[in-house]
Amino acid sequence: MKLTEEQIGFYLENGYLTGLPPVFTGDKLTELQQGYKRITGLLQEDENPSDIMQWHRTSRWLYDVAVEPQLLDYVESLLGPNFYLWGSEFIVKAPHSPKIVPWHQDAYYWPLSPHHTVTVWIALWDVDEENGAMQVIPKSHKAGIIKHRLAGDDSVLSFELEQGRFSTEDAVTLSIPAGGCSLHDDAIVHGSTGNGSDRWRVGYILRYSATEVRCDLERNPAFLSYLVRGVDEFRHNPQGVVPVEPFGRPPFSKRIRQTSE
Repeated sequence: MKLTEEQIGFYLENGYLTGLPPVFTGDKLTELQQGYKRITGLLQEDENPSDIMQWHRTSRWLYDVAVEPQLLDYVESLLGPNFYLWGSEFIVKAPHSPKIVPWHQDAYYWPLSPHHTVTVWIALWDVDEENGAMQVIPKSHKAGIIKHRLAGDDSVLSFELEQGRFSTEDAVTLSIPAGGCSLHDDAIVHGSTGNGSDRWRVGYILRYSATEVRCDLERNPAFLSYLVRGVDEFRHNPQGVVPVEPFGRPPFSKRIRQTSE
């Protein structure tokens, strides 16, 4: 189920897309939620679910979620026939958490060139304004990379956009039902508020780039790409090996979060 011409046009114009039919329903949604509980059971005492970053490299279950055919059909509609997976993480907000994700652009953090990356945001349970859904500034991806500054203490990120470069009155909240997803461009301005509800907000976030996108390995020497559709005619980046173990954690310790949503 690839995107329609109308949906592709909306994404290119606004930098995001939501309102898609849920990808995971029925037994597949149950398996997704149960798998999350199992993978979080591998965390150490000083870790939390948001420390599960790049575990698609060691967990076949997480990798298989990332290569769900319907997700790849959506991404192919935007990136073309040749693209790779390179990033995954869980972004989790506990009930009544005051932590915010400040307004930012993902591309500001990533040493990737050219900018041609799609992020897929999968909701494991319902995500809405009450529990801190992501907000975006439509069409802001057209402005290029905007200057950032150091973020405040209530932020989960190191940097945030300078004020006055956009209007928060234009923000759109991306509510997503359990098992559904949204898509957004790597340069769109986005962020989220704290979770004011009694519910958890759990998202599995996946990053895909077209094969012409090269990572600056001097800035990110641990970068690995996993070709998930088509052919890699450029071979700019190191190739990852698909994991075998169903649920496995990486050998490295938890990482400092640099980017979110």
